[in-house]
Amino acid sequence: MVDSHCHLNHDELHRDLYDALDQAQKVGVERMVVVGYDLVSSKRAIAQSRAHLSIVAAVGLHPHDASDYSSAVADELRALARSYRTVAYGEIGLDYHYDNSPRETQRAAFERQLAVAEELRLPVIIHSRDAADDTRAIVEDHTPLPAGGVMHCFTYGVEEMEWAVELGLHVGITGVITFKKAEEVREVAAAVPLERLLIETDSPYMAPVPYRGRTNQPAFLPEVAVAVAQAREISPAEVEAATTRNASLLFGELVRV
Repeated sequence: MVDSHCHLNHDELHRDLYDALDQAQKVGVERMVVVGYDLVSSKRAIAQSRAHLSIVAAVGLHPHDASDYSSAVADELRALARSYRTVAYGEIGLDYHYDNSPRETQRAAFERQLAVAEELRLPVIIHSRDAADDTRAIVEDHTPLPAGGVMHCFTYGVEEMEWAVELGLHVGITGVITFKKAEEVREVAAAVPLERLLIETDSPYMAPVPYRGRTNQPAFLPEVAVAVAQAREISPAEVEAATTRNASLLFGELVRV
C-alpha cells in the first residue's frame, strides 16, 4: 500500500521515525508520501526521503502559513521542489475554517504555488477546508494541471468530488471515513471513480477507528482501506491494489511498489 499523505516530518512522528516505519512495513505500507507544510517540514521531508527508500517527499507552504509566503520563501521552496525524491508540490490551498492567514493572502499564495508546480511539472497536493468555491475557481484558472494532483483529506460532498475529478484531480480519503458522523465521506468514497481514488492517513492527525485518541501513523492505513472497501462493496485487496496503482501513476516511479 501507499500512504499518499502523511507527516512523518512532524515532531510527534519524527522522534520515533524508525518505529513508525517498522510498524508500517509490518502491515504492508511500503511507500509513504511525506508532505511538507512550511520550509522546516519540507526540508525534513526531503532529508527523510533520502535516508529511507520507503519515503518520498512533497514540499510547500500550508494555507495556515500563507502570510509567510515571500519571494525568498518562494525561491527556497522552488529549489527544494527540484530536489531528488521530491514527487509533488504541497500541501497548498485554502483553509477558511481557521483563517490563520487572511483569505486574500491564502488565495495569492495558492495561486503562486500552483504556478510553481506548473513550471516544474509536479502534481499538486491541495488542502481545502470550508473553501470549496474558491478552491474550484482557482484550480479552474490553472486547468489543465500539467501533472494533475489530489484534493487530500477530502471532506466535501459528492458534488464537489465530481468537479474535482473533472478538473483532473484525485481524491484522498483519510481515517475520517471511519468516524460515526462521516456519512458524506463514505458517500464520496463509494462514488469517486476507482482510478481517481487515493488513501492516506494524514498522520499524526485524525487516527481512524479503533485508534481514535492515539497519534495517527501510516500503520493505521489498512483501517482506511477496509472502510473504503465497505463503502464501495468491494474487497480491501481491490482498494489496496487500485490506490497503490493510482499513487504510482500520479507521483511517479519512486512511489511504485
